[in-house]
Amino acid sequence: MSDCPDMSSYLNRCHSCRVERGCFVVYDRNNYMGNQYFMRRGEYADYMSMMGMSECIRSCRMIPMHRGSFRMKIYERENFGGQMHELMEDCDSVMDRYRMPHCMSCNVMDGHWMMYEQAHFRGRMIYMRPGEYRNFSQMGGSGMRFMSIRHINDSCY
Repeated sequence: MSDCPDMSSYLNRCHSCRVERGCFVVYDRNNYMGNQYFMRRGEYADYMSMMGMSECIRSCRMIPMHRGSFRMKIYERENFGGQMHELMEDCDSVMDRYRMPHCMSCNVMDGHWMMYEQAHFRGRMIYMRPGEYRNFSQMGGSGMRFMSIRHINDSCY
């Protein structure tokens, strides 16, 4: 029903789950570290093996519903360097839309977003809530460069 930085206090191992309400991001390491997976309402009996998650779910974060506008600025380089573009909607390919090879920092002004390592919302992902993100590699995404971005709206719930 809320964020949980260490699921081992509830379960020794967690390889499946059911989301009854809301949206969550689950992590394969404690304290919201490691690979991330977005989950909306539904049952995920074999989801972990389908996504290539080698470990079990170790922590989770609840994504609060956002009903306002969605706005973020993405930057080509770390520390808000290089090209900058403002998004208010999903972007299935940063390269195709902005002629930007990748995104390495961002400022999320409104809403909650998922950023994906590959175009068309594929590959490893990372959850972004409002705030400044100067360097994705400091967030556990070592060397990750994001190629597509999707906002988390009320249709996800």
